[in-house]
Amino acid sequence: MNPGKTMPLTAEQAFLRYRQERPRIEQAVLGTKAHLENLLARKGIDCQLIARAKELTSFNAKAQSPRKGYVDPWKEITDKAGVRVIVPHAGLLDPVLEVIKENLQIVEVQDHREDDGGEDRLRYPRLHVQAVMAGGTVDPDGAPYECEIQLRTEAVDLWSRMSHKLLYKPGVTPPTGVRRSLYRLIALVELYDLEVERGVEAVAQQDPELARANQLLNMAEQLYRTFTDHPYSRDLSHDVVEVLAQTIDDDIGYGETLTQFAEDFHDRLRRNYSDYGPTSSHFLEHGRYLLASQPESLIIFERLAHARFRLKSTWNKNQLPETMLTDMAQIWGIGL
Repeated sequence: MNPGKTMPLTAEQAFLRYRQERPRIEQAVLGTKAHLENLLARKGIDCQLIARAKELTSFNAKAQSPRKGYVDPWKEITDKAGVRVIVPHAGLLDPVLEVIKENLQIVEVQDHREDDGGEDRLRYPRLHVQAVMAGGTVDPDGAPYECEIQLRTEAVDLWSRMSHKLLYKPGVTPPTGVRRSLYRLIALVELYDLEVERGVEAVAQQDPELARANQLLNMAEQLYRTFTDHPYSRDLSHDVVEVLAQTIDDDIGYGETLTQFAEDFHDRLRRNYSDYGPTSSHFLEHGRYLLASQPESLIIFERLAHARFRLKSTWNKNQLPETMLTDMAQIWGIGL
C-alpha cells in the first residue's frame, strides 16, 4: 500500500492499531538502541541509552487529548518509540549527533541550543532527532517505523525528569513562584555541564594516562551493560584498566577492536558472564572470579585472545594479583 494515501484514523482506531503493532515497534526500537550502542562504543563515546515503546495508556491518553487536537493521531504522534542518549557533559552531544546523522535516516532535527533571541531566558535546550529506526522494519502500510531520539546531558536529564512531574500535569498550573524556581535551576544545569566539561578537558591535559584509562573503561562499561547491569567497583576498575592500557597501542582504533570482539564472541561472553559473573554461584558462594563481575573483564578477554603473553608480562610487572588473571584465563579456556 502507499502510506501517503491512507485514511486518517480516529483516536480509538489509532489506539487499536497501536495495541496490535506495539510488539513490533518495541522490537524495532530495542534493535535501534543496540545499533546505536554499537556505533557509539566504536567511537569511544561515553553515554547511556534508554529505549522504550510508548505505553498503551500513554498512547491512548495522548491520542484522545483535547489539548493536542489531533486530526490523525496515528500519524501525528511521532514518539510511539523513543531512544534517550544521556552523556556526561555537553561536549559529547555533537559527536553523538554526528553518529546518529551518519547512520540513521533522518526525518527532522530539532536543535534549540543556539536559537537566537533566547539569551535573556532560562529554558530547556531541546535536542531531538526524528529518525527511521534501524533494521528496515515497516508497518502494514509499508511505511518505515520512526522513533524520537532525545540527546541530553546527565544534568539536563535529571532536571527534565524532575520538572516534568511538576510542570506538565494536565489541567493544573503550578504557582508562578514554583515554575520560576524550576526554570531558575536551568542556570545551575548549564553551569554544572560547563564545569564538568572543563574538568574533563583539564584532566586530559594534566594527566593523559588517567584520561586514557577513563576512556578505555567507558568503552568497556558501555559494552558490558549489554550483558549485565550489575554494580561494580570503580576503584578496582581503575587499578586494572591502568595496567591494561599499557598493552594497547592504538587508542583511537581500540573502540572498534573491542566492539568487534564483543560481537564476534557475543554468545560465548554471555555464557561466561552467566556462569562466572556477579550473579553466578561461583561468585556468590565462593567469591572467585572477581574480575568477571567488572566491565574491564571485556578488555581482559580480548587481550587474552589477541595479546595474552604481553598481558601476562605487563600484569606481573605491575604486581597485580596473579590469581585474578589466571582465573580469567581459565574462564576463557586458555593457559598462561
